[in-house]
Amino acid sequence: MFYKLTVDDLTLRGRRVFIRVDFNVPIEAGRITDDTRIKGALPTLRLAITRGARVVLASHLGRPKGKVDMQYSLRPVARRLKELLDRPVEFAVDSMGTEAIQISRQLQDAGVMLVENLRFYPGEEANDPAFSQKLSQLCDGIYINDAFGTMHRAHASTVGITKYVKQAAAGSLVQKELQFLGMAMSNPPKPYIVVLGGAKVSDKIEVIEHLMKICNQMLIGGAMAYTFLKAQGVAVGKSLVEDDKLDVARRVLETAKERNCKFLLPVDHVIAKEMKRGTHVEICDVRATPDDCMGLDVGPSTVELYSKELATARTIFWNGPMGVFEISPFERGTLSVAYAIAEATKKGATSIVGGGDSVAAVHRSGVAENITHISTGGGASLELLGGHTLPGIEALSNH
Repeated sequence: MFYKLTVDDLTLRGRRVFIRVDFNVPIEAGRITDDTRIKGALPTLRLAITRGARVVLASHLGRPKGKVDMQYSLRPVARRLKELLDRPVEFAVDSMGTEAIQISRQLQDAGVMLVENLRFYPGEEANDPAFSQKLSQLCDGIYINDAFGTMHRAHASTVGITKYVKQAAAGSLVQKELQFLGMAMSNPPKPYIVVLGGAKVSDKIEVIEHLMKICNQMLIGGAMAYTFLKAQGVAVGKSLVEDDKLDVARRVLETAKERNCKFLLPVDHVIAKEMKRGTHVEICDVRATPDDCMGLDVGPSTVELYSKELATARTIFWNGPMGVFEISPFERGTLSVAYAIAEATKKGATSIVGGGDSVAAVHRSGVAENITHISTGGGASLELLGGHTLPGIEALSNH
């Protein structure tokens, strides 16, 4: 993974440096409700500032669909960044106009500016060469990508701009992501346990097939488990099933046997007649699911089984919730897995957690500090772990 140029290889003093960051944070009524992604960029930003770079930052925020929509303005991010860095942060109300270029040229060493939301321009997602070239005028031939969560998208700010700069390097956050995800898919310490959840087998099939080659066990939860259970002939009531993926599920189960990969599915679950807060719930064996009920979380016996297995691991990768995590009767299984992974980490396992709900679970359960690495790129992580190359990584300069 580290055949690419990194921020550590660059001479930055006195140079305008374009840094692609991921400041796509939740904002309500002009207030940032979670600044985790901003804080994630701070190591690279502080390194660039310390080395005397003239820092030009750019990011997406929301989905304004290529038009100016001020509810998606990055101005609140500029204010928060100023607080975190404890230094002025200039803000340009455009990304490629004369004002942005002028502000960038007026920056002093260790100066910082942020340009307005790149998604205000259709040329960004279209990877338009003209837009890419305009963005390159904001720097002196040096580009750093520290937005791992966007690396699977071939946009102007992740791929196009690299054609118009002299050096394109990975930032500190991207380096860290590649270090841990690279370990998860190459030569991880064994036993290696992969925990996968979420709604659909189709969303994770490539990850399952790729990681099954190297992991010792897979622990499956979430609605995707019911497609595997039905493929085994288990009646799952009204539980969510991808009927068009039953053959795929059978193939995966057969491959797991051939590879001697232990493939565990829930043995009990929390059921209800409808998926809503406050509904009546029961716990039953998965093979005793009533026809008029659906499974919405793993049950206590499954939690005990999975926790026992996780306690033996030396490497753990987790992506996807065990149930309908956002509704209070059905979050216990996901939180319990978070606790079990944290306990395994305390005993020496390397744990990697990615995906919005999984990351939310480790924070909500209060165990985030016990997780070895929390990935910032759900989609990018799955693409990489599914065996794909990431356009944003391929576009960086070779070392």
